[in-house]
Amino acid sequence: MAEVETKLFPLEVLRDFSNQVFLHFGVPKHDAAQAAEVLAAADLRGIDSHGVARLHSYFDMLTLGRINPRPEIKVLRSTPTTATIDGDNGLGLVVGPHANRFAMDMAERFGSGWVSVQNTNHYGIAGYYVLKALERNLIGWAMTNSTKLVAPLWGAERMLGTNPIAIGFPGKQEPAIVIDMATSAVAYGKIEIARRRGEPIPEGWAVDSEGRDTTDPNAMINGGALLPLGSDRERGGHKGYGLAIMVDVLCGVLSGANWGPFTPPFALRQEIPSRSVGNGIGHFFGAMQIDGFIDRDSFKRQIDDYIRVFHATKPAPGRSGPLIPGDPEREAEKWRRENGVPLVLPVLEELRDISKKTRIPFD
Repeated sequence: MAEVETKLFPLEVLRDFSNQVFLHFGVPKHDAAQAAEVLAAADLRGIDSHGVARLHSYFDMLTLGRINPRPEIKVLRSTPTTATIDGDNGLGLVVGPHANRFAMDMAERFGSGWVSVQNTNHYGIAGYYVLKALERNLIGWAMTNSTKLVAPLWGAERMLGTNPIAIGFPGKQEPAIVIDMATSAVAYGKIEIARRRGEPIPEGWAVDSEGRDTTDPNAMINGGALLPLGSDRERGGHKGYGLAIMVDVLCGVLSGANWGPFTPPFALRQEIPSRSVGNGIGHFFGAMQIDGFIDRDSFKRQIDDYIRVFHATKPAPGRSGPLIPGDPEREAEKWRRENGVPLVLPVLEELRDISKKTRIPFD
């Protein structure tokens, strides 16, 4: 890996700057703080592609009026355990937490809650939402569809989003199991990071505009596509493709949002779809009360035992042994709380550009 210049910033500095940027566009005080919190969660957990590295995209979309800074979020239909919410084209960083709270409130009252969302925008890291469910001793689910970036198996053009899935299971003494993953071979943000660093990407991540395998991040960005999780048929690409469709249907078709190649772009440089089949992009949230299935303490003790058993697995040669989903993010969080969040120069330049245009101090 190439040496890349970085600068460390306290998380509070980045969160405050994000908050001030959202306030600059007339986002209400509570909503601005909420949006900044979601971005800070990504930076803290080491998911650099979804933290302040995304702020310039929100800045651009808000500047051009493509995101509503003051949405009137409303429930379109509901039962005691299900609902569809219209986000009024608001920040996904605001609409998503609102819908997630709605699902968790239903779960606490009725055992489970399931919420689909239409007419919204990019909602940050999926893991943020399940972490909020874990705080309430719930099993949480979160999914979103997104701008087309992924070629379907045996396809040579972008048709699906990276369509992430997250779920979290609380332990009693051990940290929670937190699964947060894209259904593509890799998140698009990692392609952007490789481009910023001037590094190649691994084989199996992407194809160029002709559908040929590539290790050049620019070839993917300039008309190429990401591959599904597993990449090709022989390595299980059909499974990632199937999961991406599952997310697309739950988030898009079920809510009345756009799906597949019709999902609108998050960033200005991304292609605008030829037509719309719904409203904005879509999310899907779920929350389940553990006591509806099994005694909660018994469940959490079993999760503790589960984690300990897997951590004790015989290591593969040259490895220290298996991790549990969520371990790398917890390690990143511990280090960054003590040392700060490392930002690469291209991200710093973007933040400085926002600072110059808004006159909000930074750096």
